[in-house]
Amino acid sequence: MKKCLRMGILFLVLSLAVLTACSKEEGKTGASKAGAKGDQTELEELVVQFVPSQQADTLEAKAKPLEKLLSDQLGIPVKVSVSTDYNTIVEAMKSNKVDIGFLPPTAYVIAKEQEAADILLQAQRYGVNDDGTPTDELVDSYKSIFVVRADSGIKSIEDLKGKKIGYQNVTSSAGFVWPAATLMEAGIHPLDDMKPVTLKGHDQAIISLLNGDIDVAVTFQDARNIVAKDYKTVFKDTKIIKFTEPIPNDTITVRPEISDDMKEKIKEAFIAIGQDEKGQSIIRDIYSHEGYVASKDSNFDIVREYEKKVSKEVN
Repeated sequence: MKKCLRMGILFLVLSLAVLTACSKEEGKTGASKAGAKGDQTELEELVVQFVPSQQADTLEAKAKPLEKLLSDQLGIPVKVSVSTDYNTIVEAMKSNKVDIGFLPPTAYVIAKEQEAADILLQAQRYGVNDDGTPTDELVDSYKSIFVVRADSGIKSIEDLKGKKIGYQNVTSSAGFVWPAATLMEAGIHPLDDMKPVTLKGHDQAIISLLNGDIDVAVTFQDARNIVAKDYKTVFKDTKIIKFTEPIPNDTITVRPEISDDMKEKIKEAFIAIGQDEKGQSIIRDIYSHEGYVASKDSNFDIVREYEKKVSKEVN
């Protein structure tokens, strides 16, 4: 499993290197019709893609109603879909197949490095109390949590050495990067000192923990709410042993080639949806978002620091 994770990280690095090389080559030759920098591309259809923070078919069903709301706001057809993972959506934006990406912080930083995405907006959510209930304050950051079974005997992060841990993809901020850095601060190597398993979706991480397939799940705070409807004793049967430092909230990013006028329209459309009762209900159901605010690239410098720290150890 460690070999697979390292191979995955190596594949990601090589893929991004190839994409960079291709980008430079395109720039020399005039690039594709819709992809050249400075083209100020106008859109006849908007393609929006989400990353699978939970089971993909469930997420796609929740996201579909967004198509009509966005189309009404922008006056063009809108197509919404869910990617297979974080890397796929970055590559799709790079090859002009996706215009808007809902990217978690680390995936956004990677996409920005590859000139595949510009930041438009940052999500706002209600904060989360330690017992999983929401606070009454909107925030622009969240934490990752280490969750174990209540009867596991595991009391602290120091007890995790040698245990089976459920990670998400290596570009997942809450499902890999922040937890890996937190383990390193405790003197535990995130791969060599653990038995890593890669899972798809934070809901699957909690379910795997409840089924005894892993000893510890690392998820966004508090992913247990996603499965609480089907696993009614999930909060009683599990406990959090560690919170990470804050992580910037998810982003809405756009292909750099799209015209400035269209970018502004898209930005205003998402802000309006977040302020509309029906729209807010949809985005809350998808990612627990409550609204969107304008953002800037420097908000994600902390992400670059964490990515640099972790990549030194796991590459």
